[in-house]
Amino acid sequence: WRSAGKREELAPLGNILPRMACASIPIARIKARHTWSVTALIIASVFHRFTEADTIIMGDVTYGACCVDDFTARALGADFMVHYGHSCLIPIDSTAGIKMLYVFVDIQMDNAHFLDTVKFNFHPGQSLALVSTIQFVAALQVIDQALRPEYDVLVPQCRPLSPGEILGCTSPRLDRHVDAIIYLGDGRFHLESIMIANPDIPAYRYDPYSKVFSREYYNHKAMRATRLQAIDQARLAQRWGLILGTLGRQGSPKVLQNLESKLESLGKSFTRVLLSEVFPSKLDLIPDVDAWVQIACPRLSIDWGTAFSKPLLSPYEAAVALQEVGWEEVYPMDFYSNQSLGPWAPNHPENQPARPARRHAQVTDVLFIFYIFCQEKGVRIFF
Repeated sequence: WRSAGKREELAPLGNILPRMACASIPIARIKARHTWSVTALIIASVFHRFTEADTIIMGDVTYGACCVDDFTARALGADFMVHYGHSCLIPIDSTAGIKMLYVFVDIQMDNAHFLDTVKFNFHPGQSLALVSTIQFVAALQVIDQALRPEYDVLVPQCRPLSPGEILGCTSPRLDRHVDAIIYLGDGRFHLESIMIANPDIPAYRYDPYSKVFSREYYNHKAMRATRLQAIDQARLAQRWGLILGTLGRQGSPKVLQNLESKLESLGKSFTRVLLSEVFPSKLDLIPDVDAWVQIACPRLSIDWGTAFSKPLLSPYEAAVALQEVGWEEVYPMDFYSNQSLGPWAPNHPENQPARPARRHAQVTDVLFIFYIFCQEKGVRIFF
């Protein structure tokens, strides 16, 4: 499957694909051919050329790992789905009825410049926490090892995420002895997540594209004030609207059930609404709702809650408003964490189904994985 002729045909793709991105197209291709599956890929032409499978391109917006849309793929009659670029936040054993393959994207960057930048701005012996998005975690591990001789380096992990990986809604709480958080990536959305979770630790951002290193700030006082105001308003509500996000796997039916049970026990009425994206104009069409709870993205409430005419709470904020839990002085960013504070988060133990024991890998499985790895690295092997 990796003959010289096929390699020559794949070579022109280097002029099409982003130079900084490396993705395992051959692994996805051999998997698709092996299972005779229908696949959904960004690089659909590769599959048209090298397999006999039909290809469906899903054009819906994908904000992150929570937007894996196996439900739609299955509804379209797909047998096999390939999701590029994000971590496997939704386990493959949870996508019943369709085979699932995650293909990680490793974005190449100038590691030496990043390393020199860190050393220039921080004194030896300081404690540094390194975080990033999944596309840069490989580079993060390299930098971690290079800095350890001179610095106290921490690459925190918030399971089920990879070490160093953070999401816009999920970040770890760090020890107060950490001197600085260094975020590797562009934009602020993910960085703000760990800043919210650690308001007392200075945060910095290194943009691997512009190579700009900057100190970043967040108005924690204003955020907490606006969210508490929305919670206080919602406490007076009698008619509630519960929004189940339908953009990929953003919505959690289990969290919805927990909210419904709590509202029923308090004698409050509620209306269920299914939405792929939540806009003020849509919610204004239902004026008799006093307060909304959106089970989609907590950052929607945190970042844009003031744009809505009625309180728009996250599940955690709803738990506070319904007196299920007290208000945390440090806003919890644990939405997908396995160690989340309560059942208002999808991965809380109460919301997880019992999983069967893992099958021990067979020797043939290990050999096959090793064979693919060697092929990818261009290593010749003989049995």
